[in-house]
Amino acid sequence: MRAVRSHPPVLQGALWARLVLASVSALLHVTLTSTEGKIFLHVITMRLTTLMSMAARVVVPKDFRYGTNRPWTPAAKKLNPPGKKRRKVFVEPIAAEDWSVFRGDTVEVLTGKDKGKQGKVVQVFRRRNWVMLEGMNIHHRYIGKSEDYRGTYIASEAPVLLRDVTLIDPSDRKPTEVEWKFTEEGERVRVSLRTGRIIPKPVLERRDGIVPSQWKDGPKDTSPDDTLEKTYVPSLKTLEEEVMEKMGIQENRRHRRSYWY
Repeated sequence: MRAVRSHPPVLQGALWARLVLASVSALLHVTLTSTEGKIFLHVITMRLTTLMSMAARVVVPKDFRYGTNRPWTPAAKKLNPPGKKRRKVFVEPIAAEDWSVFRGDTVEVLTGKDKGKQGKVVQVFRRRNWVMLEGMNIHHRYIGKSEDYRGTYIASEAPVLLRDVTLIDPSDRKPTEVEWKFTEEGERVRVSLRTGRIIPKPVLERRDGIVPSQWKDGPKDTSPDDTLEKTYVPSLKTLEEEVMEKMGIQENRRHRRSYWY
């Protein structure tokens, strides 16, 4: 049987994007042969490159084992080298619409050494039904070991299974089971089975501590109307030609086509 060569996860998306770009370029070259056409082709190629890089999704092997690292990072590739077979991990399937714990929620640990403690969810790994709690399930290890250095002893948080935690009802700060229901306005919300109160989704904060939904523009901030105003007029002129037009410089000479040989 002929062996099929598989590309790295991100490479498959990149090859697909290059194939589309090559097809569009070949199509445009048929009709656009002038200088303006080549400039237009260059602009279209740049836009398509950006679009395809955003649309390219990561493709991983069938036996890829997900962890706490992104699939395209060196740490994940080190744990999943090509040709290495690892023990299959069985994960309870949970539909995306049934997932009830999100980053920023407060939960209580049900089992383990941190049983009964409450903590904040800082990371969610849906591929493995894991949640990472702030200051919970701490493991100590050495990093940066070498022959003449013992390494640095650090503490790191390990993930906890979703079934080992339960949400906290903000009305009385006690654990509760939840279910999804719809309000009269048609909004899908989490409702506590014990108290019947709605548990709102946590407000997401950026790394700098800013909450986008609660942000208020200051006197030096650009308003949304000014941001969305279209002030750019596209043209097929070069930067030099646009500057000359703004400054009122008249120049009829044009560069001739040159060759390297």
